Amino acid sequence: MNSNDQSRRILVVDDEPSIVDAVATSLRYEGFDVAEATTGRGALDSVQERPPDLIVLDIMLPDFDGLEVTRRLRARGVEAPVLFLTARDAIRDRLAGLSVGADDYVTKPFALAELVARVHAILRRTAGEAAGDQPLCFADLEMDESIHEVRRAGVPIALTATEYSLLRFFLSNPRHVVSKMQILDHVWHYDFQGNANVVETYVGYLRKKLDRHGPPLIHTICRVGYILRDATA
Repeated sequence: MNSNDQSRRILVVDDEPSIVDAVATSLRYEGFDVAEATTGRGALDSVQERPPDLIVLDIMLPDFDGLEVTRRLRARGVEAPVLFLTARDAIRDRLAGLSVGADDYVTKPFALAELVARVHAILRRTAGEAAGDQPLCFADLEMDESIHEVRRAGVPIALTATEYSLLRFFLSNPRHVVSKMQILDHVWHYDFQGNANVVETYVGYLRKKLDRHGPPLIHTICRVGYILRDATA
């Protein structure tokens, strides 16, 4: 157990009481402060009452689904990371969850130990590394960890916790090719069972946000990985 987790609050949302109880019990054993909800409306009300540090959220809920809950939270400016619980295993459903601002997903049925490991991994990504005295800079891109802000050409760019951690890894390794496995190891902090699709997905999201404000900086090296470099390099 990480002693820092004792102050972390997690909201668990699922319409099956047995799942809520099992997940909440496991997380409390890890030292987390856990709130519970069984509907989308209950989740939104709980977040408004006391914002959590992370949300474990079932996609299929009786009123409106987890995707809509996440959309509404992001529209409110709530940036707490979201770990989806889903019985859906189609790639398009997983990507739909990630596209609305979720940080990870676990497919039902799942092992509680795996879910707990992913919660810890997401919180490590959210906390990030200790902020340095100087911003991380490359070309016209700047990451100021002291205020958790990213700018390109002076324009602020809003990133999810995972996108922020991914960009930090690229900025820490400029002009060096990094493989998908290296990214999984340094950004996700656990074995993703060899599935590198999540890396491709998040690199795509990050590229779109950065490329709105200038020429491409993240480039694909076929069958090798990715590199952060100037478009003219």
